[in-house]
Amino acid sequence: MKIAIGSDHGGFKLKNEIVKHLQAKGIEYNDFGTLTEQSCDYPEFALKVAEEVSNKNYDLGILVCGTGIGISIAANKVPGIRAAVCGDTFSAHACREHNNANILALGERVTGVGLAIDIVDTFINSNFEGDRHQRRIDKISEIEKKYSK
Repeated sequence: MKIAIGSDHGGFKLKNEIVKHLQAKGIEYNDFGTLTEQSCDYPEFALKVAEEVSNKNYDLGILVCGTGIGISIAANKVPGIRAAVCGDTFSAHACREHNNANILALGERVTGVGLAIDIVDTFINSNFEGDRHQRRIDKISEIEKKYSK
């Protein structure tokens, strides 16, 4: 399992806690920034992580901003990306099992470290169920193709 991770300044501290957790579990990752708490623009980091996951250089991605919302919206503009904002473990496993989400988005300002780590573990350890869910993912892909230039 290889994970691409990134954040803006609003998610910097939580991202670093997640990185420590990944290290402790021996999970391979690459931190695509930001590397400081200086104000920056979340779309830059969303794009870096989303492109790496879309190009299959990494199995999954994790993105963190203040709420998880902005960074997930930006990541979802990359074809093949299904980024899901999760604030609970049920959503973390459901988005993987039913939606084949490949990027987890979290919000440092709305999710505590302990819960965020539980969400990360749940996301990483869940798998897409396929079957009836694949039909729905295929329909999402068709929408994406229709509007891609």
